[in-house]
Amino acid sequence: MSFSEFTSEDSKVIQEEHDKLITVTRDRCRTPEELATVEKAFDFANQAHKNVRRRSGEPYILHPIAVAKIVVSEIGLGCKSICAALLHDVVEDTAYTVDDIRNLFGDKIASLVDGLTKIKTVLDNEDRKGAGVSTESLQAENFKRILLTLNDDVRVVLIKLADRLHNCRTIEFMPEHKRDKILSETMFLFIPLAHRLGLYGIKSEMENIWLRFKEPQEYKEISERILSNTAKRETDINDFIAPIDDSLQKLGFKFTIKKRIKTPYSIWYKMHTKNVPFEQIYDLYAVRIIFEPNEESLLSERSQAYLIYSTISTLYSENVTRRRDWISHPKNNGYEALHCTLMSHAGVWIEVQIRSRRMDDIAEKGIAAHWAYKKDGYISENDSEMDKWLAKVQDILMSNDVSALELLDIIHKDLVSSEIVVFTPKGEQKSITNGASALDFAYMLHTHIGSKAIAAKVNMKLVPLSQTLKSGDQVEIITASSATPKIEWLQFAQTRYARNCIIDYFRNEKGSIAAKGEQIFEERLKLMGVKNGNDVRRKFMTYCQIKEVEELYFRVGLGILGPEEFKNILQENDFSSGEKKKFVIKEESAGKIKYVLASCCNPIPGDPVIGFFADEETIVVHKKSCEQAERLASRYGNRMVVPQWNSAGEEFPIRISLKGIDRVGLLNDITGLISKTLGINMRKLQLGADHGVFEGYIELLVKDKRLLENMLEELRKISGIQDVIRTDI
Repeated sequence: MSFSEFTSEDSKVIQEEHDKLITVTRDRCRTPEELATVEKAFDFANQAHKNVRRRSGEPYILHPIAVAKIVVSEIGLGCKSICAALLHDVVEDTAYTVDDIRNLFGDKIASLVDGLTKIKTVLDNEDRKGAGVSTESLQAENFKRILLTLNDDVRVVLIKLADRLHNCRTIEFMPEHKRDKILSETMFLFIPLAHRLGLYGIKSEMENIWLRFKEPQEYKEISERILSNTAKRETDINDFIAPIDDSLQKLGFKFTIKKRIKTPYSIWYKMHTKNVPFEQIYDLYAVRIIFEPNEESLLSERSQAYLIYSTISTLYSENVTRRRDWISHPKNNGYEALHCTLMSHAGVWIEVQIRSRRMDDIAEKGIAAHWAYKKDGYISENDSEMDKWLAKVQDILMSNDVSALELLDIIHKDLVSSEIVVFTPKGEQKSITNGASALDFAYMLHTHIGSKAIAAKVNMKLVPLSQTLKSGDQVEIITASSATPKIEWLQFAQTRYARNCIIDYFRNEKGSIAAKGEQIFEERLKLMGVKNGNDVRRKFMTYCQIKEVEELYFRVGLGILGPEEFKNILQENDFSSGEKKKFVIKEESAGKIKYVLASCCNPIPGDPVIGFFADEETIVVHKKSCEQAERLASRYGNRMVVPQWNSAGEEFPIRISLKGIDRVGLLNDITGLISKTLGINMRKLQLGADHGVFEGYIELLVKDKRLLENMLEELRKISGIQDVIRTDI
């Protein structure tokens, strides 16, 4: 922020943005008094931020106005939230206090502003460091505070998401290291939170901004291909819609049909997680049917949606494996819709999403719309799902055995995890985390059932308790009165509740398990070349936030802290040990810096990269889009740097995956191009053919990304190769 006298042009821009806000606010305010309160909040904030500018040079007040517009237009909140959005930076950045806000605007608006002020700390304020508390635990505590407000007043979190969205929209004015920190936090924490709260529009926009700055070249290429593809397919999609429109009109439905193209981020994510090229993203297009339920009809809202589905599915061939019924089984964030994928007459698969107006409001505005309908008496079957999740989060937050560092991972995992629906032997529907075992299901039913479980029947077939459940499974738990929990259960119990129940049972044997754990602890450190001592034990105890060495050994003995956890704890200590230092690469010291390439993503020169100081002379370099880098940035943002590395002719390992039609001489053509024509060193080659189709990978050493992309382009020209992409080693 900076200070300089506002010009007449500044005042004109502020007035224009104010007028736009009032225009969209007028519909949300129920009385003239509410609208007057919004005007009063604007005047107060405008005066408080007078002559203050953002990094972009624009008047600071434009930021709270923009946040307020997101709050009303994209989330659908009302007068008090709009006022809180306008005032959200006043207490943090000026001499005014929460009591001043309370005296002028009342308790509720003051409470919202107070909640927003409390969570505006290191997550988006780089100056609050070294206050006698470690950076990573401070960030964890702040996120904990954000989530605690969910049960207090969810509007605080919704306004915070609006604030983060606008910060992302203007992120190009940030220095690169600060920009990467904000984007990493956004991907690790705020995007999953927006998804869980059902704010799909906000989630998608933040994802695309993340991709635009983290992988700019790939974002540009995908965006250009979308534009090119859409231009070619515009007529085909219109021809696909026409018969649907005609059929629904004949049935007397009131509806609108919208066209939707898959976002650059969702395409990029699918390309990288499924290892498929752009051409194989067959659900690129979607059509959304939004209907107004006929209240005079004998059919319910749900039945009217099914009638639309049965009508349109007779017009085109359907890919039944892609059908998704989130009307019968809504997602745990309240999302309801019926999805089907149909083949157009032009030979293109098109996804059709069927929603009522209520379902569409909830899909676009999430929890705010969900609770608004609930308040208005429009109860859906999924009302309890959000409340269940909030209760689950509260349970995690209030737990005494969760460390600051564990908290971030637990909450992140819970936010991004999906749920499946399974059934009891009597047909009762239960939701459980995707990846859960039969044992997790047993403990979910009742602690006693979990503790006495010996096996399970899934779809009438006898299976072990370790069996991973799939959506639609019917599960019966077999128990025995003499049965007791087993330590090995901790290796496949996935839910936190089941794991805690098992751990609590073995506390009766804590002494003997801890003695075994001490021996394992010593042996594992020895294998890793680390000498045991008070400092090392303290690292582990700090990480786990426990005070007794016996409790540490107890966890090791149970297998809770396995080899991977040992590695993470010792590595993360490298990052956190210097948290109070401010690291800057100076030109005269740059030559002394040692760069270590992260094995999780294997960056090469030309990749967008970010670095983390492991110590004063070592920087670990990751690709900006690396998941591990995102996790580290959410904890150790102050240790991030923009690497200034010089590869000086070095070669770097990469892997490419290939698929295609087999033919005589194909292998010679591939290896000849790589080795002889391009002079690239191959380290490993694994290609196999089956019934005329070949598939495999090649590991190579390349000097930079430019050389890699040139090689991929040349390989695609070889007859028979259908697909060649860079994949993780």
